[in-house]
Amino acid sequence: MKSVKVNNSYVMPSKIVCVGRNYVQHIEELGNEIPDDMVLFIKSNAAISEQLQAFHHETLHYEAELCFLYQQGKFSAVAIGLDLTKRSQQSQLKAKGLPWERAKGFSGSALFSDFVNIAAIDPKLSLELSINGQCRQSGSIANMLHTPQNILREIQTFVELEDGDVVMTGTPAGVGEVVTGDIFEGRVLSQDKVLVSKIWQAK
Repeated sequence: MKSVKVNNSYVMPSKIVCVGRNYVQHIEELGNEIPDDMVLFIKSNAAISEQLQAFHHETLHYEAELCFLYQQGKFSAVAIGLDLTKRSQQSQLKAKGLPWERAKGFSGSALFSDFVNIAAIDPKLSLELSINGQCRQSGSIANMLHTPQNILREIQTFVELEDGDVVMTGTPAGVGEVVTGDIFEGRVLSQDKVLVSKIWQAK
Protein backbone atom coordinates (compact mmCIF):
# COMPACT_ATOMS: atom_id res chain seq x y z
CA MET A 1 0.00 0.00 0.00
CA LYS A 2 1.19 3.51 -0.87
CA SER A 3 1.35 6.17 1.85
CA VAL A 4 1.21 9.94 2.34
CA LYS A 5 3.23 11.89 4.88
CA VAL A 6 1.44 13.67 7.71
CA ASN A 7 3.88 15.75 9.71
CA ASN A 8 6.52 13.16 10.69
CA SER A 9 4.46 10.02 10.22
CA TYR A 10 2.98 8.10 7.30
CA VAL A 11 -0.64 7.16 6.62
CA MET A 12 -1.93 4.70 4.02
CA PRO A 13 -5.15 5.94 2.38
CA SER A 14 -7.53 3.19 1.36
CA LYS A 15 -8.79 5.46 -1.43
CA ILE A 16 -8.76 8.98 -2.84
CA VAL A 17 -12.12 10.63 -3.48
CA CYS A 18 -11.98 13.40 -6.09
CA VAL A 19 -14.33 16.24 -6.96
CA GLY A 20 -14.71 17.23 -10.60
CA ARG A 21 -15.93 20.55 -11.98
CA ASN A 22 -15.70 22.51 -8.73
CA TYR A 23 -14.36 25.80 -10.15
CA VAL A 24 -16.43 27.71 -12.72
CA GLN A 25 -13.44 29.06 -14.67
CA HIS A 26 -11.99 25.56 -15.05
CA ILE A 27 -15.36 24.26 -16.24
CA GLU A 28 -15.39 27.02 -18.84
CA GLU A 29 -11.79 26.47 -20.02
CA LEU A 30 -12.62 22.83 -20.86
CA GLY A 31 -15.93 23.71 -22.48
CA ASN A 32 -17.99 21.76 -19.95
CA GLU A 33 -21.34 22.57 -18.38
CA ILE A 34 -21.86 23.34 -14.70
CA PRO A 35 -23.31 20.09 -13.33
CA ASP A 36 -26.57 19.93 -11.39
CA ASP A 37 -25.02 17.52 -8.88
CA MET A 38 -21.55 17.22 -7.38
CA VAL A 39 -19.21 15.22 -9.65
CA LEU A 40 -17.29 12.59 -7.68
CA PHE A 41 -14.89 9.85 -8.73
CA ILE A 42 -12.38 7.61 -6.94
CA LYS A 43 -8.69 6.87 -7.40
CA SER A 44 -7.26 3.77 -5.77
CA ASN A 45 -4.29 3.68 -3.41
CA ALA A 46 -2.19 2.53 -6.39
CA ALA A 47 -2.56 6.00 -7.95
CA ILE A 48 -0.31 7.58 -5.30
CA SER A 49 3.21 8.48 -6.45
CA GLU A 50 6.17 10.69 -5.57
CA GLN A 51 7.25 11.00 -9.23
CA LEU A 52 5.66 13.52 -11.59
CA GLN A 53 5.28 11.81 -14.95
CA ALA A 54 4.94 13.66 -18.23
CA PHE A 55 3.73 10.61 -20.14
CA HIS A 56 1.69 7.46 -19.41
CA HIS A 57 0.66 5.95 -22.75
CA GLU A 58 -0.17 9.55 -23.73
CA THR A 59 0.83 13.08 -22.69
CA LEU A 60 -0.43 13.96 -19.22
CA HIS A 61 -2.04 17.16 -17.99
CA TYR A 62 -1.64 18.60 -14.49
CA GLU A 63 -4.44 19.77 -12.19
CA ALA A 64 -3.42 21.30 -8.84
CA GLU A 65 -5.88 20.81 -5.99
CA LEU A 66 -6.41 21.49 -2.31
CA CYS A 67 -6.42 18.06 -0.66
CA PHE A 68 -7.68 17.04 2.75
CA LEU A 69 -6.91 14.06 4.96
CA TYR A 70 -9.90 12.46 6.68
CA GLN A 71 -9.48 11.31 10.28
CA GLN A 72 -11.95 10.74 13.11
CA GLY A 73 -14.95 12.10 11.26
CA LYS A 74 -13.44 15.30 9.89
CA PHE A 75 -10.77 16.81 7.65
CA SER A 76 -7.73 16.97 9.92
CA ALA A 77 -4.89 17.99 7.57
CA VAL A 78 -4.33 19.77 4.27
CA ALA A 79 -1.88 19.39 1.37
CA ILE A 80 -1.50 20.43 -2.24
CA GLY A 81 -1.90 17.64 -4.75
CA LEU A 82 -1.64 17.05 -8.48
CA ASP A 83 -4.40 15.13 -10.22
CA LEU A 84 -2.72 13.91 -13.41
CA THR A 85 -5.09 13.39 -16.32
CA LYS A 86 -5.02 11.76 -19.73
CA ARG A 87 -6.94 14.61 -21.34
CA SER A 88 -7.33 13.07 -24.78
CA GLN A 89 -8.63 9.80 -23.38
CA GLN A 90 -10.88 11.62 -20.92
CA SER A 91 -12.45 13.60 -23.77
CA GLN A 92 -13.10 10.42 -25.73
CA LEU A 93 -14.67 8.71 -22.69
CA LYS A 94 -16.87 11.72 -21.90
CA ALA A 95 -18.07 11.89 -25.51
CA LYS A 96 -19.23 8.28 -25.23
CA GLY A 97 -20.80 8.76 -21.79
CA LEU A 98 -18.31 6.34 -20.23
CA PRO A 99 -16.57 6.54 -16.80
CA TRP A 100 -13.37 8.57 -16.46
CA GLU A 101 -11.29 6.13 -14.38
CA ARG A 102 -8.98 5.05 -17.21
CA ALA A 103 -8.03 8.70 -17.72
CA LYS A 104 -7.90 9.64 -14.04
CA GLY A 105 -7.15 6.60 -11.87
CA PHE A 106 -4.05 5.11 -13.47
CA SER A 107 -0.93 4.31 -11.43
CA GLY A 108 1.04 7.46 -10.64
CA SER A 109 -1.88 9.84 -11.20
CA ALA A 110 -2.01 11.32 -7.69
CA LEU A 111 0.84 13.31 -6.12
CA PHE A 112 0.81 15.06 -2.76
CA SER A 113 2.92 17.37 -0.67
CA ASP A 114 3.21 16.57 3.01
CA PHE A 115 -0.08 16.99 4.86
CA VAL A 116 -0.08 19.50 7.72
CA ASN A 117 -2.55 19.39 10.57
CA ILE A 118 -5.33 21.95 10.77
CA ALA A 119 -7.64 22.61 13.71
CA ALA A 120 -10.41 23.74 11.36
CA ILE A 121 -10.83 24.64 7.69
CA ASP A 122 -9.95 28.27 7.12
CA PRO A 123 -12.37 29.64 4.49
CA LYS A 124 -9.42 31.65 3.13
CA LEU A 125 -7.32 28.56 2.35
CA SER A 126 -5.89 28.79 -1.17
CA LEU A 127 -3.45 27.09 -3.52
CA GLU A 128 -0.84 28.27 -5.97
CA LEU A 129 0.99 26.26 -8.62
CA SER A 130 4.02 27.68 -10.41
CA ILE A 131 5.85 26.04 -13.30
CA ASN A 132 9.41 27.18 -13.96
CA GLY A 133 8.77 30.16 -11.70
CA GLN A 134 5.58 31.34 -13.41
CA CYS A 135 2.23 31.09 -11.65
CA ARG A 136 -0.11 28.86 -13.67
CA GLN A 137 -2.93 28.09 -11.22
CA SER A 138 -4.37 29.78 -8.17
CA GLY A 139 -7.66 29.39 -6.38
CA SER A 140 -9.27 29.38 -2.99
CA ILE A 141 -12.16 27.84 -1.13
CA ALA A 142 -14.08 31.03 -1.91
CA ASN A 143 -13.91 30.13 -5.64
CA MET A 144 -15.35 26.63 -5.17
CA LEU A 145 -18.87 25.64 -6.12
CA HIS A 146 -18.83 23.16 -3.23
CA THR A 147 -17.00 23.89 0.02
CA PRO A 148 -14.91 21.18 1.71
CA GLN A 149 -17.59 20.80 4.39
CA ASN A 150 -20.31 20.22 1.78
CA ILE A 151 -18.03 17.85 -0.13
CA LEU A 152 -17.51 15.76 3.00
CA ARG A 153 -21.24 15.54 3.65
CA GLU A 154 -21.97 14.55 0.04
CA ILE A 155 -19.26 11.88 -0.05
CA GLN A 156 -20.65 10.31 3.10
CA THR A 157 -24.03 9.83 1.41
CA PHE A 158 -22.57 7.20 -0.92
CA VAL A 159 -19.31 5.81 0.47
CA GLU A 160 -17.80 5.29 3.89
CA LEU A 161 -14.56 7.15 4.45
CA GLU A 162 -11.85 5.46 6.49
CA ASP A 163 -9.23 7.23 8.59
CA GLY A 164 -6.38 8.23 6.30
CA ASP A 165 -8.47 8.62 3.16
CA VAL A 166 -7.72 11.66 1.01
CA VAL A 167 -10.21 14.01 -0.66
CA MET A 168 -9.12 16.12 -3.65
CA THR A 169 -11.45 19.10 -3.98
CA GLY A 170 -11.12 20.10 -7.64
CA THR A 171 -8.87 22.32 -9.71
CA PRO A 172 -9.00 25.99 -10.68
CA ALA A 173 -8.40 27.24 -14.22
CA GLY A 174 -4.94 27.05 -15.76
CA VAL A 175 -4.49 23.32 -16.32
CA GLY A 176 -2.12 22.20 -19.03
CA GLU A 177 0.39 19.72 -20.35
CA VAL A 178 3.19 18.29 -18.21
CA VAL A 179 6.50 18.84 -20.02
CA THR A 180 9.58 16.77 -19.20
CA GLY A 181 12.10 18.78 -17.21
CA ASP A 182 9.66 21.42 -15.99
CA ILE A 183 9.84 22.37 -12.31
CA PHE A 184 6.50 22.44 -10.51
CA GLU A 185 6.11 24.21 -7.16
CA GLY A 186 2.81 23.94 -5.32
CA ARG A 187 1.82 25.79 -2.18
CA VAL A 188 -1.09 25.88 0.26
CA LEU A 189 -1.65 29.27 1.83
CA SER A 190 -3.76 30.64 4.64
CA GLN A 191 -4.07 34.31 3.73
CA ASP A 192 -0.38 35.19 3.08
CA LYS A 193 1.13 32.41 5.20
CA VAL A 194 2.50 29.33 3.42
CA LEU A 195 1.30 26.23 5.27
CA VAL A 196 3.07 23.68 3.09
CA SER A 197 4.88 23.58 -0.24
CA LYS A 198 6.23 20.95 -2.60
CA ILE A 199 8.55 20.87 -5.61
CA TRP A 200 8.36 18.23 -8.33
CA GLN A 201 10.41 17.89 -11.51
CA ALA A 202 8.62 16.26 -14.42
CA LYS A 203 10.27 13.13 -15.80
